[in-house]
Formats: sequence, C-alpha cells, structure tokens
Amino acid sequence: MKTPNYHDFYQKALIPIGVNDQIALQESSDANSPSTHWLIAVEGVQLPQTKIYFHWKVSIYPADCEGDFNWKKPYYCSPNMELIDHANAFASSLVTAGKNDRLSSATLLEKIS
Repeated sequence: MKTPNYHDFYQKALIPIGVNDQIALQESSDANSPSTHWLIAVEGVQLPQTKIYFHWKVSIYPADCEGDFNWKKPYYCSPNMELIDHANAFASSLVTAGKNDRLSSATLLEKIS
C-alpha cells in the first residue's frame, strides 16, 4: 500500500463518536477498537503526470481522543474530486453528520449511490 501524502493532508475535524456510530463502527471492524473519535480529513491525491496536479478525497478515520489513527484502515474514503472546494464542502457535511451521530448512515448512503 502506498504511503499517504501527508503534505496535502488537511484535518477538518476530530469529533467524538456517538452511540449509533460506535455500534456501526464495531459491526464493520474490530469490535475491540479503542477508537473514540472520528478524524475527518481532506487528502490530496497526486495524479500520475509530469506536471504536479491533484485531485481530492475526503477520508474518515477512527481515532483516539488525541487524534492518533491508522492510515491503512480508513472507515470511509470518498471518490476523487477535481476541486478542493467540493471536497471541503463534502467534509463539512460529514462533520455535521458526525456531530449528530449519523456519520455511519451518511457514509452508507454515499457508498450506495
């Protein structure tokens, strides 16, 4: 697996995982996960060409209260987006869903569509 591009990694939020989202997280991964927070970030994905050019994706990582997370195990990664403004807007909507304990259902809908 390719190491992530932390030079273009923009953390948007570290928010506590609500009860409903905690249940969904445990059902989808390691039931003994010490994760207590969601880390939502916008990440640059460098395109393979001679001129440096990026697309952007939004990633959600289970994290602890200090923001430590495993970059190899994201809970969700969006499709690549051409504009960082679109990625930032989508990340903001996920932050709102997470604060309302509906992040797992928001990402489930995104995965289906």
